[in-house]
Amino acid sequence: MSVRELVVLGTASQVPTRHRNHNGYVLRWDGEGILFDPGEGTQRQMLRAAVAAHDLNRICVTHFHGDHSLGLAGVIQRINLDRVPHPVTAHFPRSGQRYFDRLRHATAYRETVTLTEAPVDHDGDLAVTPAYTLSAHRLSHPVESYGYRLVEPDGRRMLPERLAAHGVTGPDIGRIQREGALGGVRLDQVSEVRRGQRFAFVMDTRLCDGVYTLAEGCDLLVIESTFLDEDERLAVEHGHLTAGQAARVARDSGVRHLVLTHFSQRYGDPEEFERQARDAGFTGGLTVAHDLQRVPLPKRR
Repeated sequence: MSVRELVVLGTASQVPTRHRNHNGYVLRWDGEGILFDPGEGTQRQMLRAAVAAHDLNRICVTHFHGDHSLGLAGVIQRINLDRVPHPVTAHFPRSGQRYFDRLRHATAYRETVTLTEAPVDHDGDLAVTPAYTLSAHRLSHPVESYGYRLVEPDGRRMLPERLAAHGVTGPDIGRIQREGALGGVRLDQVSEVRRGQRFAFVMDTRLCDGVYTLAEGCDLLVIESTFLDEDERLAVEHGHLTAGQAARVARDSGVRHLVLTHFSQRYGDPEEFERQARDAGFTGGLTVAHDLQRVPLPKRR
């Protein structure tokens, strides 16, 4: 059975707290795992969340501030220590190549796994697979930062009542799916489009076009809300979002489930983030993330 869920490893921003580790998120997408922004302590959080190095196929880094990348050294060494049997691809801003190199080779270890570096330096597709297309879009932060978006190809859902009405049965159902038509009956007469699921990961940024491009039509949007609305001036100054801003992006972009995360240590009450998101008019599914939480992608419409 396929699994599509977000595993939250850490939810703090620049400073971890007693209850919040630095950033870290794993998207389980059927048989693949994508690790986003491994901050300090990610390797241990993976252990606590029952995520193995073998589960990882890609690593996506939005930018090279420490709370989003200092865990790379440990994760990369663990991938090699455990002799992960498949290649792993790492995406990160090309402008941060020197930081990636330092983290990858921070200490001595034996490289046993093929780690492919695929830096990002412009908006667009990074990988096209049968299961998804992964793309990146530039965000607005004091250092170069990219968000990531994963889109499943649209498919088709066969409609039993229409199949029966047109006399399409048994092996002919497979034939019409493969060939597009059979005996004068077109595929679109006996099926409907099954929209592919969409996921986006938006970290440190001010409001900008890239935020909306990434969020558009997402089933699950993971987005930073470092500040509460009363501190919007600080958010703009430091290149971040407030809870209300993030929620309005989700509302205006047709997001089905919103995950708020990357919280400043100055706030102690997570319920205030939920209240401000709802006050901003977002009515979909809402999670104020906490460490080691699992958030499933919403079921198809």
